[in-house]
Amino acid sequence: MLNKEKTMVAIETMYDMFPEAHGELVHQSPFELLIAVILSAQATDVSVNKAAPALFAAYPTPERLANAPVDDIMQKIKTIGLYRNKAKNIKACANQLLTNFGGQVPKTREELISLSGVGKKTANVVLGDAYGIPAIAVDTHVERVSKRLRICKLNANVLEVEDTLMRKIPKELWVKTHHTMIFFGRYHCLARAPKCDICPLLSMCQDGKDRMKLSN
Repeated sequence: MLNKEKTMVAIETMYDMFPEAHGELVHQSPFELLIAVILSAQATDVSVNKAAPALFAAYPTPERLANAPVDDIMQKIKTIGLYRNKAKNIKACANQLLTNFGGQVPKTREELISLSGVGKKTANVVLGDAYGIPAIAVDTHVERVSKRLRICKLNANVLEVEDTLMRKIPKELWVKTHHTMIFFGRYHCLARAPKCDICPLLSMCQDGKDRMKLSN
């Protein structure tokens, strides 16, 4: 596995490759971000960004969303995967925001995870992007990149990947690193067709070296 020093060399290379890395879910408030992240589970950010404007135009506040008929919510998000369950979750989430948090999106991981449809990854995205609170959300891109570069063990579960990244990366860089690793995984180190032949990290990546040998 890469040690802390080599991990940071890899991360800094990714920073250079994607200096404008950012969260791609369009939102205007912590509430909109929370709902968008719930909707993005097992779906693309692109699909959420297409459906979300109509959803937020109709239900711009927790009160409006909590009072909306679930069938109407479904109609607004039916182009997103798993829309039936997600409609129920975001309506329940809005109710919980009103009942338990005065209509405000909470600022702690524990409180966020208490909301319907919210797991640790979603909570970490909201903490980092809505409030600037250091957190690393491990999605499929972050996990794949971490394992391909041997930043973490190949058999590590999501929590172990997160813990390893938190140990090896300075806390003040967690949010930036999260977004940069997602961009690197989404646009360069793709799941099925990684760009190993033009990757500046090839010398550090055993997976990449093996792929290049097979392609020759």
